[in-house]
Amino acid sequence: MTKKQNHISRRAATKLLAAGTSSMLLNPFPKFDQNKTMQKRIIPSSGEAIPVIGIGTWQTFDVGPSKEERISLKEVLKVLVENGGSVIDSSPMYGRSEKVVGELTTELKIKENIFEATKVWTTGQSAGIREMDRSMRLMQCEPMDLMQIHNLVDWQTHIQTLKEWKEAGKIRYIGATHYHQGGYAEMEKIMKTEPLDFIQINYNLRVQDAAERILPLAKDRGIAVLINRPYEGGALFRKTKNKAFPAWAAEFGAATWGQLFLKFILANPAVTCVIPGTAKPKHMRDNVQAGFGELPTFIHLGKMAKLLD
Repeated sequence: MTKKQNHISRRAATKLLAAGTSSMLLNPFPKFDQNKTMQKRIIPSSGEAIPVIGIGTWQTFDVGPSKEERISLKEVLKVLVENGGSVIDSSPMYGRSEKVVGELTTELKIKENIFEATKVWTTGQSAGIREMDRSMRLMQCEPMDLMQIHNLVDWQTHIQTLKEWKEAGKIRYIGATHYHQGGYAEMEKIMKTEPLDFIQINYNLRVQDAAERILPLAKDRGIAVLINRPYEGGALFRKTKNKAFPAWAAEFGAATWGQLFLKFILANPAVTCVIPGTAKPKHMRDNVQAGFGELPTFIHLGKMAKLLD
């Protein structure tokens, strides 16, 4: 075994040990002090548990090398980790985001505390391999925790490479993503025929289509779920801008609209982690709080449905 291979093995083993020790006793709604510890949920294919609030990096992490451009992003990552979060999702589609994630997480020395995910977004086997190798170099992460097929682009080709890479230990988990209901039919097909560990899909209080077939299928097939577009591109905030914040939200620990929207998503037991994007530390502090405390009941969910009327 080479020195590099030994380093890779230690990195993967450290993460699995740290997460797996506690995950042995976890169920989708674990019992612990919810006011002090961010909730975690299990990745069905492994038993590893990850925190329910992470961060996406589309647009927000696409910045240059200057200290001024990156200072708030460093604080965002510190807030995430200090509050028990770990999932950071990127893509070669996101401009310079992968490079920024790699440099900042290394600078902050938080590599062993995070769960890193990126994607392949090209066509052709050779192009896909080159792109994924580049992503891992940019993010300074090997093995990559999660490699996903971005928006299902050329998935029939890339899924073969991902299965080989997982077997070889180059990646830990395989996933597929989409951001719109138009991709659901194809996503269902892949979920039923391929050994996915993760899917990433859009789901929020305004767009709930995924709850009809995708989320139940993920639960049945033992596939972990990352949720993108939790605020529907900001539409949920615009929709509730002039509404009074409901007092009953305090019953499940939501103090802001953002926390209410995230807790709505987490109320679905098929959801593993939500990855809202932000470049502002104050928004990250607000987001992570949704991972603490109680979750909405069916009665609360009924009231939420009426908020957008």
